[in-house]
Amino acid sequence: MTVVRGTEVRSGVPIRITNVSKTFGEDEERPFLALKEFNADIQVGEFISVVGPSGCGKSTLMLMVAGLLKRSRGDISVAGKSVTKPITDVGIAFQDHLLLDFRSAMGNVMLQADIRGLPRKKIEARAHELFEQLRLTHAMNKYPRQLSGGMRQRVSLVRTLVHDPSVLLMDEPFGALDALTRLQVRRDLEALWLRRRPTVLFITHSVEEAVGLSDRIFVMSPSPGEVVEEIKVDLPRPRPIALGDAPEFGAYVDRIHRHFERMGVLHGVGVPVTSED
Repeated sequence: MTVVRGTEVRSGVPIRITNVSKTFGEDEERPFLALKEFNADIQVGEFISVVGPSGCGKSTLMLMVAGLLKRSRGDISVAGKSVTKPITDVGIAFQDHLLLDFRSAMGNVMLQADIRGLPRKKIEARAHELFEQLRLTHAMNKYPRQLSGGMRQRVSLVRTLVHDPSVLLMDEPFGALDALTRLQVRRDLEALWLRRRPTVLFITHSVEEAVGLSDRIFVMSPSPGEVVEEIKVDLPRPRPIALGDAPEFGAYVDRIHRHFERMGVLHGVGVPVTSED
């Protein structure tokens, strides 16, 4: 689905999440409520982040949107259709790049064509385009063991995007990268997203990453996870790589940190440390 708004083309689709909860072990004596009444109306081409502490149901939410995990209550629709099985028009990225050691970078990307039965020439042309945009042309014929962590994650990003999915579901995709590489890959992701505008659901522990990438952020409580605030991020795009220099960026980050301080996830945010002799 492609939506044209003025001169902007958006290839994403809407996602609606209505009163969705997930309980594990519902038939057991002590069931575990992981996610509580999550609601979101995600517009075509929006970049949405969900940020919160470990165990608050972020990844569970993403798996339910993908149709890989059954919800306990509520409804999820993608492109107006209720999700009752795994969705296909999707690109999924995890913290682990999940590249096959015995395939080259291009071979790993072309798995999308092989598994989905897509025209190889078209997918290969798109792959070349993405490799060039991510400055990875020299790495196309190399194997994962020959690439740095950041390069492997960018190859994974090419594989996620090569079939032009309408929806991107990303679960801590930069979590294994060092700080500088995370900044670069974050900027690369934003640049690629701005070209096609798929709808993105981005799961992260990093408040700074969420503010750096998102149109809106859903801030989650500790388990059972529920939304404590939905924040619209009003910052110009493309966003600078050194976001910390902008006072507006710091205000968003502090606003989210304060939530985590009140919930006991963080302690002493902004409070000077003193010692007693």
